[in-house]
Amino acid sequence: MYAPQEDTRLLAQVLRGAAIPPGARVLDVGTGTGALALAALRAGAAEVVAVDVSLRAVLTARLNTIGQPVRVRLGDVLRVVGGDTFDLVLANPPYVPSDEVMERAWDAGPDGRDLLDPLCDKAFDLLRPGGTMLLVHSGLCGAELTLDRLRAAGLKASVVDRRWIPFGPVLRSRIRFLEWHGLVEPGLRYEELVVIRGDRPEKPS
Repeated sequence: MYAPQEDTRLLAQVLRGAAIPPGARVLDVGTGTGALALAALRAGAAEVVAVDVSLRAVLTARLNTIGQPVRVRLGDVLRVVGGDTFDLVLANPPYVPSDEVMERAWDAGPDGRDLLDPLCDKAFDLLRPGGTMLLVHSGLCGAELTLDRLRAAGLKASVVDRRWIPFGPVLRSRIRFLEWHGLVEPGLRYEELVVIRGDRPEKPS
């Protein structure tokens, strides 16, 4: 299970300033402890659907959101939400580059995009007209790739916040892999977090 860290806090900060419409219906992708689901309610959401592939995360999120209008569901978000659409999609998916998936909470393939790319491709269908996606990931995965993918899916997309932070334990444990594949410069021990906003137009362009 992924406990709230700097990426969660950065996304929550952007959410507070995003002025989501009162009564919004929100999807929280990779909910973990449910921290962002609760942040969405504080920001004015009426209902949150929170999804995670980890049973431990789902049980924790359910415990943390007792009495709140949050439905926590187990599974791959692209399968469990079906044809549902949302005013806001919050996403903090696994994005750590790794040559093997040892921990589903953060490992995401050699370029860190095993889950990012399918989510970007599906973003338009997850959003209602005029809806917004807020997505956080490491700059190691390529912010421009995410922007291109969202735009190709039909969204207007831009980077709305950035923050440099020291490598945490997970990235430190993968230093050799990251340097070998040219994802970080030798000796670099900081990563840039990026928050990307994608907006579905109100009307077809």
